[in-house]
Amino acid sequence: MIYSNVMIDIETMGNGPASAIVAIGAVAFDITAGKIGPAYYSRVDLESAVRDGGVMDASTVIWWLQQSNEARDEIARPADMDMATAMQSFSAYMSEIAEPDVVVWGNGASFDNVILRGAYQRTGLDAPWKWWNDRCYRTLKAQHRDVPFERIGTHHNALSDAESQALHLIRILRPEYRQAPTNFAFKMSRQTT
Repeated sequence: MIYSNVMIDIETMGNGPASAIVAIGAVAFDITAGKIGPAYYSRVDLESAVRDGGVMDASTVIWWLQQSNEARDEIARPADMDMATAMQSFSAYMSEIAEPDVVVWGNGASFDNVILRGAYQRTGLDAPWKWWNDRCYRTLKAQHRDVPFERIGTHHNALSDAESQALHLIRILRPEYRQAPTNFAFKMSRQTT
């Protein structure tokens, strides 16, 4: 199945537009059917992210030290790939699962999408979605505080956060799913690329 919506979430060592990325999570989803599709996850080598122009800031590193053991341990494990390889890998995922005019959602108008697009530019690659198809999940979440948010997995794990956000967005956009149990959207078998 080819999807028209993808939720991304990244973990970084900064909070600006050129932040060094340490993990990328994404999940394709179908708003109409209320289904989660194929997922993507990779841990990115921090040294390569910095070498390719990613920026770290002390306040974010201190913030990570205050997060759960599970979240910290996940980004401290050996990375799956360097920054350039992660960009190529994510592009391959998008070309397999997304339509050419895919809408890409992130949790903040100036965070996930902007930082990931910047990483593409710094590695000399084109982002696998059109900039005008960027969407802000955080804005819709703030406008629909009445719709319950249920966390799946580990908070501040890029894939867990992407899945949780996609499920919440489906509930926001499709009121008939608002009272469904958390696992309602896992009707399809999920694959991690």
